[in-house]
Amino acid sequence: MTQLIIVFGILLFLIVIVWPATKIVKQWERGVVLRFGRYISTRSPGLNLIVPYVDRMLRVDTRVETIVVEPQEVITKDNVTVQVDAVAYFQVINPEDAVMKVMNYEQATIQISLTTLRSVLGQSELDELLAHRDRINEMLRRIIDEHTEPWGVRVTAIEVKDVLLPENLQRAMARQAEAERERRAKVVHAQGEHQAAAELAQAANIIASEPISLQLRYLQTLVEMSGERSNTIIPLPVDIMGAVQDALIARNAGNSSK
Repeated sequence: MTQLIIVFGILLFLIVIVWPATKIVKQWERGVVLRFGRYISTRSPGLNLIVPYVDRMLRVDTRVETIVVEPQEVITKDNVTVQVDAVAYFQVINPEDAVMKVMNYEQATIQISLTTLRSVLGQSELDELLAHRDRINEMLRRIIDEHTEPWGVRVTAIEVKDVLLPENLQRAMARQAEAERERRAKVVHAQGEHQAAAELAQAANIIASEPISLQLRYLQTLVEMSGERSNTIIPLPVDIMGAVQDALIARNAGNSSK
């Protein structure tokens, strides 16, 4: 009977005293200890002992958490209504501030992210939102982090995921992009024609200054013609062709004078 009482007393001591006094803090957590509601210490990961029924330990997760900002309708600086959603990443760096300076740091971070998103995008034009999203993301992160830093929360990144434009604006931008592509194609074509004309003019100048180049080109043309056709080709020297052409010109001049 005495042994039974001892065993029961030990079990009662373990349940009533030891079990409430033993707290296990995981590796990614920190334990904020309050004694009669007053901050005492922040406990590290591992096995920790507190005064039962006097101390209270609040565990705070220090891993990076993700907030998905719901799609918001925003009017940009140039009066365009767009629907924007974003995702934010934050981490608790000061557990005691996260417990004592804000009631719910997760909900508070979500709300400040929503208001900051509307404010910053409302001050930006649509072209800037589409072309310089990295700059806007950094501005959002900096502003939100300034508000959450007193709570012991650091915003590591915020990304604008998607920007949904009205259908009429999408069609207008598609037409604009198509017109821009056509303009570039015409410019490239005109530049090609200009370069080809310049090359032809340079070739004509070379032939005019070096008559032997015309002879070489003539021989090359004969070689190409002989390889493509089965007809017999009688080559004529360029000098003979030039003399014949001069004779014909002189004859036509004589006839016209008569």
